[in-house]
Amino acid sequence: MSKNEYKKLQKLADERAEVYLSEQFKALIDEAEAEIEQIEPADLYALGKNFVLVDVREFEEFGSGYINAHHNLTIPRGKLEFMAIKKIAEVYGTDANIVTYCLKGPRGSLAGYQLKKMGFPNVKNLRGGILNWLEQGNTIHSYLGELTLANKL
Repeated sequence: MSKNEYKKLQKLADERAEVYLSEQFKALIDEAEAEIEQIEPADLYALGKNFVLVDVREFEEFGSGYINAHHNLTIPRGKLEFMAIKKIAEVYGTDANIVTYCLKGPRGSLAGYQLKKMGFPNVKNLRGGILNWLEQGNTIHSYLGELTLANKL
């Protein structure tokens, strides 16, 4: 992944961060983060193949790259409640180990919290989202192939 592509991702993240200015919304994110275990990128490897990785970014964000796992799902945060039963519960069961992620972390935490409220007890969130994943030297996949940061920014 070039520095330019990474800067575009960071710009998108910064634009989305403006939404988080609301005190009420920040309180909701804090509540979700307190209820859902936050894991680091290295912890994802320790889970082996025994988890479902749920990307809750929007479809256009998914096109920029995704974290590859044995069981991958893309369910945008805005459609989570409508799709969780069909895509997760009916295929993997409500007791499946689930890890959510987004671009920077908050949407993943909110999604994980909502899944927990919907009866999925084993939910974690990837702290810092896909940006943290990349910053830790990990690879993402896209239509271009495998991508990593050229060097730490």
